[in-house]
Amino acid sequence: MFCPNPVAFTVFGRDIYWYGILISLSVVLAVIMVYQEARRKGLDADCMLDYALLTVPVAIVFARIYYVVFEWEQYAADPVRALYIWEGGIAIYGAIIGGVLATLIFSKWKKISFWTLADLVAPGLVLGQAIGRWGNFFNQEAFGELVVNPKWQFFPYAVYIERLGEWHMATFFYESAVCFLIFIFLLIYRRKAKNAPAGNVFLWYWVLYGIERAFVEGLRTDSLWMLKGGVPIGNLIFFPNGLRVSQVLSIIMVVAFSIVLIARYAKRRKGAKAEAEAALDPGLVLVRHDADPALESESPDDDSEHSQPNRDGDADAAAMLLGAEMVGRIADEATDAQDDGEEADGGDAADGTEETNGDDEN
Repeated sequence: MFCPNPVAFTVFGRDIYWYGILISLSVVLAVIMVYQEARRKGLDADCMLDYALLTVPVAIVFARIYYVVFEWEQYAADPVRALYIWEGGIAIYGAIIGGVLATLIFSKWKKISFWTLADLVAPGLVLGQAIGRWGNFFNQEAFGELVVNPKWQFFPYAVYIERLGEWHMATFFYESAVCFLIFIFLLIYRRKAKNAPAGNVFLWYWVLYGIERAFVEGLRTDSLWMLKGGVPIGNLIFFPNGLRVSQVLSIIMVVAFSIVLIARYAKRRKGAKAEAEAALDPGLVLVRHDADPALESESPDDDSEHSQPNRDGDADAAAMLLGAEMVGRIADEATDAQDDGEEADGGDAADGTEETNGDDEN
């Protein structure tokens, strides 16, 4: 069975770990994606480099703080060790929180919409998570429950942990695979939903990643705990296996951002319905009663001076009310009406009677 070496290579006597390489690669790819998308949207792409220089360090600091806060027992006796980030111990949710805070600051500083920046970052962020999880594979961490059935002791369902001599669920791989799928979804959504409100891409990231994380986190054995032993309510015990910190945060985010997405959708649908009703309002459509004898008979009180249609004026007004796409149809209808009028005028001339704008002409 293959047991990965966490050290990629050594430079001047210092080990370079695969985890660090993969995290660095994730950051570089995310920055490149943000830069290219900013150019595509016509934003100042060079400004995105300044954004990265602010966001990345803040995200790393918050990732460390998040981990230390929930694992304070390890550092209480020697708090200085909390600064030794090279010993490991960072949390992705801490990085995301720090990144969001940095984005808020940068958006105010550069006067760029926060939601626009968030949409730029979301696909690169989840791609970075998909790649970065393989660092857990080389470090042999972030694994799940023990797998004792030999039939399931194979990768990618399970991974062999050398220091334990046991097979465990490969939860790092589960999360990596789902993050790749979320990345693909966000790219497709961004291309297809071009008229979606700014921020929807970022909101979808939170909802989908939160669902995945809440599930996978429940399978892990090395998570940061919030509650152990379940939550007793009366005679019932909810979450008998306990709740992890990331599970609680994921559930909160899924509920909150799902509500925002639903509210946005309802608002857009209501607006679209109002526009459709306005477009179909009969009061906005010009109808010439003299273009159709049936309509003329239904309106006997119309003045005869209005019997000759002002077709050019009707076409212009219809174009203003109904839009450019209706001009062709209105013009065709006007032409047919004109032909009918000319035939009627010819018949009247043969009888010796000719009407022009309602006046007799000798």
